[in-house]
Amino acid sequence: MTLALFLLILVVLTALAFDFINGFHDCANAVATVVSTGVLPMRTAILLAAVLNFVGALTGTAVASTIGKDVVTHAFLDPSVADAHRLALMQVMVLSGLGGAIFWNLFTWYFGIPSSSSHALIGGIAGAALARGGAEALHAEGLVKIVTSLVVSPVVGFFGGFLTMLLVVWLSRHKKPYKLTRRFRRLQYLSAGFMAFSHGSNDAQKTMGVIAMALVAYGVLEPHGSKLPVPTWVILACAIAMGLGTAAGGIRIIKTMGKKIIDLRPPQGFAAETSAALTILGASTIGAPVSTTHVISTAIMGVGASQSLSSVRWGVTAKIVWAWILTIPISAGVAAMIYLTAHVLMGPAL
Repeated sequence: MTLALFLLILVVLTALAFDFINGFHDCANAVATVVSTGVLPMRTAILLAAVLNFVGALTGTAVASTIGKDVVTHAFLDPSVADAHRLALMQVMVLSGLGGAIFWNLFTWYFGIPSSSSHALIGGIAGAALARGGAEALHAEGLVKIVTSLVVSPVVGFFGGFLTMLLVVWLSRHKKPYKLTRRFRRLQYLSAGFMAFSHGSNDAQKTMGVIAMALVAYGVLEPHGSKLPVPTWVILACAIAMGLGTAAGGIRIIKTMGKKIIDLRPPQGFAAETSAALTILGASTIGAPVSTTHVISTAIMGVGASQSLSSVRWGVTAKIVWAWILTIPISAGVAAMIYLTAHVLMGPAL
């Protein structure tokens, strides 16, 4: 077995580990609202999310194609112009990017901070690529498109939650409170499932894109025009890893999102889940990687703001936003350090 092949296998295993961690880190995205409103018990909600995350992950590869071809330049990954030394370094680069993302996910999970696995992954890959080949290793146009979708989607989530909640209030204005609560408790079964499905449709594909990138660098996968084909085994492996990770459940972050931003009741939970799921699924359809954590968090904020600004705990929100701001630079910095350290330690073997 060559060193490059060994590193490729290691990349695949590490990527699936990241996907598993992503699943339990972002489990809160799908179940925090339905758990905090008391509609479903924690374990039932998590198992429901795990199944629908798996199903959602099988629905397409547009986001995977974007991640695989728009972060690192294809010329930089082209194995036809690389010797064994460069092939090995490319796999080390992808490994380092995953390492930076995994570090940040575990750090924020430990402290119960809802942060973006998507931002962490893109920051990690970009940081490792910069350490490997400088600015020319990055696909500038593609990164602008990715960052734009990451920035715009939380804004859409906020106003989507705001407007959906206003619509819910208007449609329910003549309903009796006890009937209203009972109705929205039932509707939350659907909205929570919809949210879990949309989460799988976007987040699992990012790991597929990273594995596809490593396969391109190794020379066993070629882009077809503007699309990057993703092998079936990669799709299934990532879907399973995401589903299993979600089943493990990130309870710390579930408590933060479900209880500390606003006080959620079934109508608010339904509005937040529905607006966030529509935003995420729309992004998945056009191949735009978004942060499901940011979208559902801002949808919850929008729902709260539609009632009164004081209903949102802005102190907690500020801490979450700071974590969002720090995600890309910290994961990029950690990934760059991992790459440089690995390059020094593996020098004799390369």
